[in-house]
Amino acid sequence: MPFGAGFDGHGNVHFKLWAPDASEVSLKLRQDGAETLLPMRGTGGGWFATALSKVNAGARYAFRIDKKLDVPDPASRFNPDDVHGMSEVIDPHAFEWPDAEWRGRPWEEAVIYELHVGTFTPEGSFNAAIARLDYLARLGVTAIELMPLADFPGKRNWGYDGVLQFAPDSSYGRPEDLKSLVAAAHARGLMVFLDVVYNHFGPEGDYLHAYAEHFFNPAHKTPWGAAINFDGERSRAVRDFFIHNALYWLDEFHFDGLRLDAIHAIADDSRPDLVTELASAVRAGPGRSRHVHLVLENDRNESWRLIREAGTRPRQATAQWNDDFHHPMHVLATGEDAGYYHDYHDRPAWWLGRALAEGFGYQGQKSGYREGKRRGEPTRGLPPTAFVNFLQNHDQVGNRALGERLSALVPAHVLKLEVVCMLLAPAIPMLFMGEEFAASAPFLFFCDFGADLAPKVAEGRRAEFAAFDRFREPGRLAQIPDPGAEPTFLASKLDWNEMADPAHSDWHSLYSELLELRRRLVVPHLYDDGDRYKATFAVDDHHLGVDWVLGDGAQLHLRANFSGEEWKGMRHAPGEVIWPGAAGNDASADQASLAPWSALWTLETVRD
Repeated sequence: MPFGAGFDGHGNVHFKLWAPDASEVSLKLRQDGAETLLPMRGTGGGWFATALSKVNAGARYAFRIDKKLDVPDPASRFNPDDVHGMSEVIDPHAFEWPDAEWRGRPWEEAVIYELHVGTFTPEGSFNAAIARLDYLARLGVTAIELMPLADFPGKRNWGYDGVLQFAPDSSYGRPEDLKSLVAAAHARGLMVFLDVVYNHFGPEGDYLHAYAEHFFNPAHKTPWGAAINFDGERSRAVRDFFIHNALYWLDEFHFDGLRLDAIHAIADDSRPDLVTELASAVRAGPGRSRHVHLVLENDRNESWRLIREAGTRPRQATAQWNDDFHHPMHVLATGEDAGYYHDYHDRPAWWLGRALAEGFGYQGQKSGYREGKRRGEPTRGLPPTAFVNFLQNHDQVGNRALGERLSALVPAHVLKLEVVCMLLAPAIPMLFMGEEFAASAPFLFFCDFGADLAPKVAEGRRAEFAAFDRFREPGRLAQIPDPGAEPTFLASKLDWNEMADPAHSDWHSLYSELLELRRRLVVPHLYDDGDRYKATFAVDDHHLGVDWVLGDGAQLHLRANFSGEEWKGMRHAPGEVIWPGAAGNDASADQASLAPWSALWTLETVRD
């Protein structure tokens, strides 16, 4: 890397810092019980550097700015004493990887399981997560996606307040523990993705303003203040910082892919923009020799970022999280119509049908939630695997005031129908940790900021929900958990003992059965030969039919009844029945009706 502390392979460690607003920079080094302060020389362009011999892995260091402020390395590989402490010198070559033969998995095989390391297990560590990998592989998961790991202030956080982008947070373990988790996943055939945040830094522990104001561009305003400088004066070093961060996680930690958080919030008017340049670097680098997948969160629904080259190779991103699938599903299940759900409440089955058949629901239509602005682009030519569908994720659960999961909000027969629709559809499915056994633990918003910031966060959280009807009664706002209180974090931990209860294990059995059906009967037909994918949908009130022509010419058919009445006169679904009905009715391909809250899946394969 052109940043931070790096071994050169000849017994030397090179220390580099981009500090264009500093007059001088010194290296504060602590090793073998002694602490020294060493000058760093300016090398031009705002860079300061020094190279030292006989520096051991494990030594601590910081940069002293203009003789008065000690700061951690912004490219620190590890900060064991949190974001305000000294950085640790890490030898990236010390870990012996056992996965030399691993080349990843084709995207069509992906079944993603999003998890938060701190609440996934009682211990909340990388090492503890390893013990659950066999369970995930047996369930039918093929990829785990870790919520952001970049070092954040305090001992608990969702991860979106990271300030040291290269340092896995020490509350989960050491860098070698994270590498052990990735290696153990690969040994079980599991891909590992990492969620990365390139649209802002967290509100505590970001020292860049003190010596590198050009890291930010005040010409662009964001919800977090001045935007990260990707397109202004002296932005090249900033762009390189984040592009190398992506390559670092993929190369040094052997991650199989990245999920890029909220790229619509990255302010960048340059061409190519950061995401495009980053994707090109990934495709030309680690993506040349193994399967590497880039997944976007992008409220703009920009189809051009998902275009395929000849065959299945993405030109830029592999896929995008599809809110246009989640939102109508949520409306159908709950009837909620506040906020962005209002855009789907008038005809949710239609929006769902379009999302299943075409990917994006909004392909240039006006969005009432966005004050009439047009949203999205046509998805013509994109395969269904360019979209990641989900019923729950960290946002959709955790951004509720009380963090309720769908299993706590809707009847079981309604949720079962939606699970059946998601897991057998051609789009890539994603689960949120614990949903497969209807975990009772909520997923609440939690953090661990300092004494000055913590009360403001708690006050802001409650103010955010003050206008909602359910919180207008006196005393109701006080029921919203304090994000900074440790019990809020502890309440969000999964209780794996629930798996012994039939009320939870039955859900697990359903998910496992559906994922096995997906593996055997759906995935083999998803490999795209270029342009064979086609889909149509038809909607009658809350009755939905979707028909796909898949990559090898096989045809997949869904008939779903999202109502409490029998669907009489159901559209014919040709082929072999692969799922008879979420409500337990004896459905058949020839029947003319479908029971309330149930689904029928059929498949026509191509005969030789």
